[in-house]
Amino acid sequence: MKKGIIILNAFASSEGQEYQVSRFMEEFSKLGIETQSIRNIGSVYIDENGSIISNLPEADFILYLDKDIHIATLLEKYGYKLFNTARSIAVSDDKMDTYIALAKSGINMPITVPSPLCYNLKIDDHEFISYVLGKLGLPMVVKECYGSFGKQVHLVESPEQLIDVRKSMIDRKHLYQQFIGSSYGFDTRVIVIGGKAFAWFKRFNTADFRSNIELGGSGELCELSDDYRECAEKAAKMLNLEYCGIDLLRGFNGEPVLCEVNSNAFFRGIERVTGKNVAKAYCELINSKI
Repeated sequence: MKKGIIILNAFASSEGQEYQVSRFMEEFSKLGIETQSIRNIGSVYIDENGSIISNLPEADFILYLDKDIHIATLLEKYGYKLFNTARSIAVSDDKMDTYIALAKSGINMPITVPSPLCYNLKIDDHEFISYVLGKLGLPMVVKECYGSFGKQVHLVESPEQLIDVRKSMIDRKHLYQQFIGSSYGFDTRVIVIGGKAFAWFKRFNTADFRSNIELGGSGELCELSDDYRECAEKAAKMLNLEYCGIDLLRGFNGEPVLCEVNSNAFFRGIERVTGKNVAKAYCELINSKI
């Protein structure tokens, strides 16, 4: 019998995560694959001889539902096969790295300005504030490079607000981005599995510019035009993601504009709305590759 391990973050827990794990275990069982879920505590370490020591049981694969890149990389170097790979998770988890990886690819993205690395928190920041205002205008979006569920994402509508938000993020990696007003409060989430768009729905929020379900948004069925499909599939392939959620904004002329990529997108909402079995499709893909 094939065996797999589902790795979860050591400390985070949510209903969405619990749903994911139960659905994956259910679908793996139907394929004759025995799985166990393990919190990412003491999974692997380097001993005094420089050897990598794993405390995990033997397995044909690891479904890695964490974003701890150091541990993921050590597990791969030890010999485990991870879905997704450590490198693809890392590039997707850092929003700026995502945009860099997809730059010059022909994929539409908002104008994006990375924040300069800052060691001195008491500097006069007038020059950069003037630069980013001149480049993006107002309103603009400010994002931390790390974050999920729409958190750490701010819509800035005045110079004073920009100064305040920048001060709050100055010691963390973050970026400044063109606001795509034609997609205010809605986007299209596309689940891509094995390089192919598998399920999609429109996410919308009437009370916030962010459409995330976790922030009160809702989902509804929608059509996926060829250009949206091609954009999502191209991004997933370029980032080497076997599974991901691609969030696409509606551009000013109706074109798809890539907003973000999530290497471990929750799928409870999209399964409910579309009736598509996301967990089964991903489990079958993993089974075909081990």
